[in-house]
Amino acid sequence: MVVPFPLRLPGDIHGQYSDLLRLFEYGGFPPSANYLFLGDYVDRGKQSLETICLLLAYKIKYPENFFLLRGNHESASINRIYGFYDECKRRFNVKLWKTFTDCFNCLPVAALIDDKILCMHGGLSPDLTNLDQIRNLPRPTDIPDSGLLCDLLWSDPDKDIKGWGMNDRGVSYTFGPDKVAEFLMKSDMDLVCRAHQVGEVASSIGYFNPRSFP
Repeated sequence: MVVPFPLRLPGDIHGQYSDLLRLFEYGGFPPSANYLFLGDYVDRGKQSLETICLLLAYKIKYPENFFLLRGNHESASINRIYGFYDECKRRFNVKLWKTFTDCFNCLPVAALIDDKILCMHGGLSPDLTNLDQIRNLPRPTDIPDSGLLCDLLWSDPDKDIKGWGMNDRGVSYTFGPDKVAEFLMKSDMDLVCRAHQVGEVASSIGYFNPRSFP
């Protein structure tokens, strides 16, 4: 998916509807600002339904200004456990949860900004050699337990390693700064932008951009 620039890039929302509204109050309500959300809209928080419904409504209303990527929690096997299924069942019915599952299975998993910034929820993959692999990923689809699609939604950076490492989550990999630099150089890009973890903005930018970036 190719998206326009400039735009704002919020990370995980996780059912925090009031925080989502504050985010729009701070950054501007659509369509006054363009948005690319990086996934994980449901689970954990108390208002996953309000959160995902508002985001989908904005996507329908402003399809050229508002974009949604898939996170690892936009998966039936995950949100069945971490809250979204229970919220749907308690407030409405299981059929609604299944409808959202069908929707989540169609979401894109990566976005390219200005041909220089690659965005995804998780991170890089040892299986990723070119962007056509991402473009050719089938949709709708479940998230597999391994492979490129899994890694794009689950992998994590680790500034203390080189190459690829085991992930404490028990899913996917960790990757070192050398792998980021290698990918950026090979792809002629400037930045990898992700969510999936809480971190300091400054250190995240420094980590994901080993080359100078004005």
